[in-house]
Amino acid sequence: MTHSLRVAIGSDPGPHRAENEDSALFGRSLLAVADGMGGHVHGEVASSATIGALVDLDTWTEGVDLRERDTLGLVRDGVAEAARRLDVLADADPELRGMGTTVTALLWDGSGFAVAHVGDSRAYVLRDGLLGQITHDHTMVQSLVDAGRLTAEEAERHPRRSVLMRTLQAGNAFEPDLFRVDAHVGDRFLLCSDGLTDVVGDHAVREALASAAEPAEAVHWLITLAVRAGGPDNITCVVADVVQEETPAERITVGAHRLLGSRAAS
Repeated sequence: MTHSLRVAIGSDPGPHRAENEDSALFGRSLLAVADGMGGHVHGEVASSATIGALVDLDTWTEGVDLRERDTLGLVRDGVAEAARRLDVLADADPELRGMGTTVTALLWDGSGFAVAHVGDSRAYVLRDGLLGQITHDHTMVQSLVDAGRLTAEEAERHPRRSVLMRTLQAGNAFEPDLFRVDAHVGDRFLLCSDGLTDVVGDHAVREALASAAEPAEAVHWLITLAVRAGGPDNITCVVADVVQEETPAERITVGAHRLLGSRAAS
């Protein structure tokens, strides 16, 4: 049995940033967040080029019955194309060498998502009132937690919690996590950049998701919570409800991609 998605999206530079290096997409079958690497060259170009590649994948899926396709292979190929575009841009412009981004992309087939994930942007699902993180952070601090050298509580306060171990970066090989997540009517999925999760804890995220009547309300309150917490980074959220009824198909991008999408190599 196939279901549909009701989706909302939003992005804010945050109270301390003049520019937005995040880019995000919700399309006819694809949800994605890319967070350009802060402190590196042209993170906004990297995130924009990555979302541009995923927009092209979303366009290709129009009219395609993804239940009959290898969706994990498709979403991996979309991320591989994004990596190729970063290399093309860096080869053409030496100033762009070393640019990079996170990417979390979910490809919908009517009953669940194929997920490709690199970095520390996150995907969550709220199901039956319980919030679960479905991606794994590729950070130095998370690796210490995995090894038992830090607790989760210590990791939340660690001064180097945003140091990335794996990204999508020009000139480097990419290694995305690839897996599938089944979805049920009533599930609410969240994709977000770390501009949200660095300053808003899981309990507050769960409360905002659980109390909002619609995805747009949830996006508004999540961004508001991060801004009120003095978030030092850009804040981007995509919220998707799994519903039975058909919903209108559309495509929206936010953040740097709206301004820089024309620079994405093809």
